[in-house]
Amino acid sequence: MEDLRYPIGKFLPQSYSEEIKNKWLLDLQFLPNDLEMSVQNLDASHLNTPYREGGWTVQQVVHHVADSHMNAYCRFKLGLTEDNPAIKPYDENAWSKLPDMQTVPVNISLTLVHALHSRWLGFLREVTKEQFERTVFHPEHKKEMSLWFLLGLYAWHGKHHVAHITSLRERMKW
Repeated sequence: MEDLRYPIGKFLPQSYSEEIKNKWLLDLQFLPNDLEMSVQNLDASHLNTPYREGGWTVQQVVHHVADSHMNAYCRFKLGLTEDNPAIKPYDENAWSKLPDMQTVPVNISLTLVHALHSRWLGFLREVTKEQFERTVFHPEHKKEMSLWFLLGLYAWHGKHHVAHITSLRERMKW
């Protein structure tokens, strides 16, 4: 049986190559449109449906992507400008329960993701192989993470959450 938590599988780190870099940058470039298309024509009851038993609603997933990728943008900027900075972890589940997750329409987060990815890609396309080797320190995991690892992780992350929504739509025949 398919694990609904990981509809595209878990993230698998890869060694640096220009080909993979270009693929991951395209994943980030296309995410805003893919996310927007995944919720196109969904009504309030659809948006308030969890993508799996015990999971977030479609609306929470969309808002989470915006929250997560705003944090990612900051993590990359810190990693490019400071020496192995500690990044700020945050409690995704606690954020998913904040009032804006229910009251703010998804189109606000979709607009934010479009704008954010334009800015993010504006500098990511210029990051060199050596710069992708720079690291940040994740205190919760007690682990150094290269910007290369984070690029792959966030490219996967967007596709992962779009798949949560699209697989739900397929199962529900929406």
